[in-house]
Amino acid sequence: MVTMDKEETLLAASSMYYLQDIKMETIANRLHMSRSSVSRLLKQARASGLVEITLRPTPSRAPGVSQYIASQYGVEVYVVPVADSATVAERLEQVALTTARMLTTWFDSDMVLGVAWGTTLGAIARHLTKKPTRGSSIVQLNGAANNRTSGVEYVGSLIARFGDAFDATVHLFPVPAFFDYATTRRAMWSERSVARVLDVQRRADIALFSIGAVAGEVPSHVYSAGYLEAEDIETLESEGVVGDVCTVFLRADGTYEDLTLNERATGPTPAELRRVPRRVCAVAGDSKVVPLLAALRAGVITHLVVDEQTATRLVELDAAS
Repeated sequence: MVTMDKEETLLAASSMYYLQDIKMETIANRLHMSRSSVSRLLKQARASGLVEITLRPTPSRAPGVSQYIASQYGVEVYVVPVADSATVAERLEQVALTTARMLTTWFDSDMVLGVAWGTTLGAIARHLTKKPTRGSSIVQLNGAANNRTSGVEYVGSLIARFGDAFDATVHLFPVPAFFDYATTRRAMWSERSVARVLDVQRRADIALFSIGAVAGEVPSHVYSAGYLEAEDIETLESEGVVGDVCTVFLRADGTYEDLTLNERATGPTPAELRRVPRRVCAVAGDSKVVPLLAALRAGVITHLVVDEQTATRLVELDAAS
């Protein structure tokens, strides 16, 4: 008689119960254990992430909208079902939870994960579960300091959560979110300490980011935490900016190259982001619809995790434009 190890037993019990609708008593007999032992195995399968249970509101628009976005923009789309009555904060939490779980399946040993910062990334970090890896790295994608704060405490804590979850080496990016002068930025990129982090960024296997929006129920951190002066906001409005990815600003059509503030920004440009094989964008909220469409048009996303309401409004906007 061949005996199964613990992982095989866990998988066998989960498959029989969740995929084959076999009752616990029958599973217990087949695996030669008690019904209570089977119950504990199933609980462990859910806690470890082997089994994920999703309740989908009815009727759901998720399959149709995900297919539309995928076919229009060539991205993998994961639409998170939410109730029509869900608040923006609730939608954000569900997207963050889903993204955290998916990231755990994608990220592994000897990989580099580039992480931006902001409200959504903070929520994702809170939902990370432990997955020890070897030889892996987490690198900050865009600077966080401004003339009011160094940004180290906020961003350092966020990036550290990713490092702790994966037992990975952390590489912080010790530069401002925006330099005062474009010439300073160009000079700093030649400094060895900065060049070292830029090199780690260029080796990223996965980039994780969200979309910045100027207004909304849950304001994007870059617009609400003093990173931009009043005159900067006026400049963005005059140049037709609708949002940002990694603090690099975009117009509605996805263009960005000639925008004034981008010459001072420290995040990767869309062209630089496109070199990363897997580019994961997590988004929730009506205010993110227009800038999300801009990001899709800029080609910076390969994998999109979005709540059902935001995805539906995105499809409506794209179809109308």
